[in-house]
Amino acid sequence: MAKKAKKETPLMKQYNAIKAKYPDALLLFRVGDFYETFGADAVKTAGILGIILTKRGAGSDSETELAGFPHHSLNTYLPKLVKAGERVAICDQLEDPKQTKNIVKRGVTELVTPGVALNDEVLKSKSNNFLCSVYFGKLHIGISFLDISTGEFLTSQGNAEYIDKLLQNFNPSEVLVSKQKRLHFNETFGPDFHTYYLEDWVYQTDYANETLIKHFDTKTLKGFGIEDLHEGIIASGAILHYLDETRHNKLQHITAISRIAENDYVWMDRFTIRNLELYHSTNNNAVTLLQVIDKTISPMGGRLLKRWLALPLKDVAKIKQRHEVVDFLSKNKPTLHKVQSHIKQIGDLERLISKIATSKVNPREVIQLKNSLEAIVPIKEIASGCDNDALKVIGDTLQSCEGLRNKIKETLIEEAPVSVLKGFTIAKGFSEELDELRGLSSTGKGYLDTMLKRESERTGITSLKIASNNVFGYYIEVRNTHKDKVPEEWIRKQTLVNAERYITEELKEYESKILGAEERILAIEQQLFADLILWMTQYIKPVQQNAFLIGQLDCLCGFAQLAMDNNYVYPDIDDSFDLEIKDGRHPVIEKQLPPSEVYIANDVFLDRDKQQIIMITGPNMSGKSAILRQTALIVLLAQTGSFVPAKSARIGLVDKIFTRVGASDNISMGESTFMVEMNETASILNNLSERSLVLLDEIGRGTSTYDGISIAWAISEYLHEHPAKAKTLFATHYHELNEMTETFERIKNFNVSVKELKDNVLFLRKLVPGGSEHSFGIHVAKMAGMPQQVLNRANKILKKLEKSHSSEELTDKVKNLKDDDMQLSFFNLDDPLLENIKEEILHIDIDTLTPVEALMKLNEIKRMLVKKKQV
Repeated sequence: MAKKAKKETPLMKQYNAIKAKYPDALLLFRVGDFYETFGADAVKTAGILGIILTKRGAGSDSETELAGFPHHSLNTYLPKLVKAGERVAICDQLEDPKQTKNIVKRGVTELVTPGVALNDEVLKSKSNNFLCSVYFGKLHIGISFLDISTGEFLTSQGNAEYIDKLLQNFNPSEVLVSKQKRLHFNETFGPDFHTYYLEDWVYQTDYANETLIKHFDTKTLKGFGIEDLHEGIIASGAILHYLDETRHNKLQHITAISRIAENDYVWMDRFTIRNLELYHSTNNNAVTLLQVIDKTISPMGGRLLKRWLALPLKDVAKIKQRHEVVDFLSKNKPTLHKVQSHIKQIGDLERLISKIATSKVNPREVIQLKNSLEAIVPIKEIASGCDNDALKVIGDTLQSCEGLRNKIKETLIEEAPVSVLKGFTIAKGFSEELDELRGLSSTGKGYLDTMLKRESERTGITSLKIASNNVFGYYIEVRNTHKDKVPEEWIRKQTLVNAERYITEELKEYESKILGAEERILAIEQQLFADLILWMTQYIKPVQQNAFLIGQLDCLCGFAQLAMDNNYVYPDIDDSFDLEIKDGRHPVIEKQLPPSEVYIANDVFLDRDKQQIIMITGPNMSGKSAILRQTALIVLLAQTGSFVPAKSARIGLVDKIFTRVGASDNISMGESTFMVEMNETASILNNLSERSLVLLDEIGRGTSTYDGISIAWAISEYLHEHPAKAKTLFATHYHELNEMTETFERIKNFNVSVKELKDNVLFLRKLVPGGSEHSFGIHVAKMAGMPQQVLNRANKILKKLEKSHSSEELTDKVKNLKDDDMQLSFFNLDDPLLENIKEEILHIDIDTLTPVEALMKLNEIKRMLVKKKQV
C-alpha cells in the first residue's frame, strides 16, 4: 500500500518553499514570537540546543517534528548552533501580521555560518574568526582569508606545502572550495577543516577581478600590491561572492586587501608549527608557547601576537625596531605601566567599528567605542613624547577622532541601554521634539492627579478612581453608592457588581496624546540612533588604523612585561650565520617547574665552518628534546621581536626553522609512525637553505635498530655534505653515531650528562662535550615503576647482549667461520652464484657508497645466499 503523502498547511507550504532554497542550512522560521524548526532540522536543533522536540499538527495528516525558542533568545541559541558547525538561515517576518489578512510574507534575512559570524558569543576575543577560500590553479594554489568581524582581508598563493602552512597558521573556521576540487582538497590538506563547496563558475578570473574592483571602488588592484597574485585574486573574489550569497551586504569595514608575502617571514612547515606547540597542541592540557608569552591586554593585541608568532620576521631592521621599543619600555617602567593602564580601558575597536559598518551595533557598544577612543588620547600623548622613534611614529599616527567622540557624547546618554527598543537612549537636549514628548510622558501622572482632584470636588464623589486597562484604555470608576452624582457628559462603558466605569472627552484626548507620545518617542529614538550609525561610517578607516596601532603597542608592552617578569634578555640579531646561546632556557618548561626547582640552562653554539652539526646523545628523559625545542623557540621569539630566555643570545638571521621531534603517528590516515617520520624528514632535506635551523630528534627509531642507525647516519652525512651547510641539532640514542666525528669535521659530539649512583642514575640535564656510552633505559623503566622481576631479567639480558656483541667475540667468530655449522659448506666453489657475488662486490665504488646503500647491497647479497640455501 502506498504511503499517504503529508498534507501541507499554507504555513508549511511557505516553509518548504524557503527551505528548498537553503537545503544545507538549519532554517530558523519566525512564527509570531518564536523561531521554529521543522522536520529533520527540528530533530538536529533539539539535539544541539537541548530543547524539547514536539510535534506540529500531532495526529493530523500534516504532523511533523517541531522545536523552537523565543525570538528574543536568538543570541543565546544561535551561537550554539554555529559552534556545532551548522549553517543557520534566519527567516524573518517581512511585514506586520496585523497589516495582512493572508499568510505573513517571510524571507531569509541572514545566513550565519562558522566562518561568517558577528555574534560575540561565537567569537573569541583574542582569536580571529577566518573564512578561507582555496583555489587550485594550473601553476599555484590561491588562498584568501577574511575575518568579517574585524575587516581583515589577506591573500597569497604558492605550492601545496606553503598553502598547508598558512592553513595551519590561520586556522580558519570555514574553508570554501570548488565542488569539483572536493576530493583534491581532502587529499592535499586532510579532512579536518570545516569545508563548504561553491559552484565551479565562481572561481573565474574575470568574475573575481570584477567583484574585488567593484567592492573597493577602484579601477585596478595595483594599489593593494596583489595584481600579480592571479590565483590569490580568484580565491579572494570567491570569498566576496560567498558573503553576498549569505546576505552579508554591509561590508564598508573591509577597506583593503593585503598580501601575505612569503619571502618576508621565517618559513616553518606544518610539522614544525605542531612540534613546537606554538599556539595549539595535540596533547590534552599541554601548555603552549602563546599561553606563556601572551601578556597582551586588548583583544587586538592578542590577535596580533598570534599573527606575529605564526609569521616571524626575516628583516633585521624591522626585528631590531621591535627590540628597541621593548628595551625602551622595560627600562622605563612608569611609561610602560601608564600605557598599559590606558590600554585596559580600550574595548575591541576592530569588532566595534565592524558592527557599525554592518548595522549590528547597540547603543551600549557605541558608548564603549567612544570610551575606547577617549583612552587613546593619553596614549597618543605619551607615545609622541617618548625618546624612541618607533613609539613616536605610533603616537603621531594615532587618530584622536575628536569629532566622532563629541558626536556620540552629544547624541547618546552615558548609561545607554543594550537595545534602542528599551528607550532612553538619546541624550537630553539633542532633540527638541523628543524632549517635549518625554516631558509630556513624564508629567502624565501629575496631570491625572490634578484631573481626579478637580472632578472629585466638582461632583462631590469622594471615592473617584482613574485607571486604565487594555480594553477601554483610561476610565473613571464610580462606586454604586455615588452613581447618581455622575455628570451627564460622562459616557458609561462598563457595569461591575459594585461600580460603574465611565470615559470622558478629556480623558480620551489625554490618552491619545500619551500613547502617541510613547510611540513617537520610540520611533524618534530609533531614527536618531540609525542616523548616528550611518554618520559614524565615515570614521571606519581611522578607527581601524587606531585598532592596528594599539594592537602593535599592546604586543610590544606585553613583550616588555614578559622580559621583566621572566628575566629575558635583549638578543643580538645580525647577518652572520652563527647561533650562540648562553644559558638558554625553555620558555614553557621553566614555567611549569615547581618553585623549589631551578631550570638547568644550556649553551648552544652552531656555525657553518667548525660546528655545523651537534650530535646530542644521552638517555631518554635526560632533556635532549627540551634542548632542541628551546633552541628553536629562542630563535623564534627573537625574530618575532621579543626578548629571549637566556643569559645572552647572538643569532645570525634564520630564514627557515625545521623540526622533527618525537613520534607523531598518523595511523588514522593509514600511515605508520615511521612513514610519517620519513615524510617529515624528507620535506626538511628537500627545502634546506644556508640560513636554515634544523632540529632532529630520534630520527629512525620507528624502524629496526640497524635500519634506524643507517638512516640517521645517512641523514647526518647528507646535512654535512649539503652546500647549504644548515645549522643542525641532532638528538639520538644511537651511540654509534658518535663515530661520525672521526670522518666529518663539522659534526661535534655532545651529551646530556648523567650521574651514576650505586643503584640509580641522576639526570643532570646539562649539555657537555663528548658522546654518551650508555642508554640507561632500564633505569628509566625503574623510575616509571616497572616490576622488579622485569628489571632484574632485563639487566641479565642486557649483559648477555653486550657480551655477545663484544669486538673480541665477533673477531673470534670471523676467525672460526670455516668451522661453523652455518658456514658456506653447501656451496660448490664452481657455483656461478659465487661468481655473481664476486662481480657485485668488485663493481662497488666504495668512495661514493653511503651507509644506507652499503646495507642495501649487503641485504641483496644475503637474499641471494638465502635463496640458494633454500634450493
